[in-house]
Amino acid sequence: MTRTSTAGARAADATDPGSVPDGPAARRTLLHGLPWLVWRRHRTALRLLLLTTAVGCAVFAYQRVGLTDFLHTHGAGPADPAGRGTLGTDFENAYGRLFRNGTQLMTFLPVLIGVFLGAPLIAGEQEHGTVKLISTQSVSRGRWVAATLGLPLAVAVLCTALLSAVFTWLWTPAHLLVMDGDWLTSGIFESTGPVPVARTLFLTVCGIALGMLVKRAVPAMAGTLVLALVTSVLWSEKLRARLGTLRSVSYPYDGNGPDLPPGAVRMDDWVSTADGRLYGFGTCTTGHTAACRAKLGIVNRVTQYVDYGQMAGMQWLGAGILLALTVLVLACVVWRTHRRPL
Repeated sequence: MTRTSTAGARAADATDPGSVPDGPAARRTLLHGLPWLVWRRHRTALRLLLLTTAVGCAVFAYQRVGLTDFLHTHGAGPADPAGRGTLGTDFENAYGRLFRNGTQLMTFLPVLIGVFLGAPLIAGEQEHGTVKLISTQSVSRGRWVAATLGLPLAVAVLCTALLSAVFTWLWTPAHLLVMDGDWLTSGIFESTGPVPVARTLFLTVCGIALGMLVKRAVPAMAGTLVLALVTSVLWSEKLRARLGTLRSVSYPYDGNGPDLPPGAVRMDDWVSTADGRLYGFGTCTTGHTAACRAKLGIVNRVTQYVDYGQMAGMQWLGAGILLALTVLVLACVVWRTHRRPL
């Protein structure tokens, strides 16, 4: 082989995404070939995500020990709301900021992953012409798509699953005290269980799809952020409360109540007749109230709530909806990468 052909072969090997360097350096790496190339191109975002996960899990695990001691010292367990007044104040002073910050982390982390990891994943390759270079190599488009999507999605799922598991472990023994026991509308619902993982997958895959369509990283990132805000509003206003079944408790109009189960989240209040006909809570609150209630037959107050026992089922149902949408979007991404030129 001539010197020119040898140099050309070396250059081709250097640009082949499926090639692996020889020697001790190659044997020391955990990733090889295409996964190694994907890691190299997105190592900053992936390393920040892994670091955030490690620090977050360490902080949550460390605070769990102190939280257990606090509840034991103050004589209140996970299902004991006794002494809620002074205990709630002491708990807020000691751990309120921790749970607010943890909830914010678990709420915004899926958005950040979708914006800074998902959106540029394919859009960056298109913008810099890397896709055209790879198409000239001995790597099939299917292998390239699998490596490009598989590694970042796997890291994102692993990190959010670990953070969610540890934060749920931290929150569970004090769920009656955190955010005054409001696990539905305070952000706890989106910060624990399977919901953070499902949100991460959904927003990341949507970011990938937007990036593939726009073919520019920055516009794709902006579009992913807007999509995250829109879906968050739709989730909180239209979907979340419908994941569970509202339960009702009635009590006399002038009586004391309602006596809700521990951990229940109060959703709405009504007034009702003896046969159960409901009127808005503000009915007959001005003017001749007694005569108005007598005319309509209002004798009871009704409170609707969602109890704590429904939380896990509601989370899995919501996560299932998000995962179904994720599969649909991901299927469109894979189909387009195989059928259309990138």
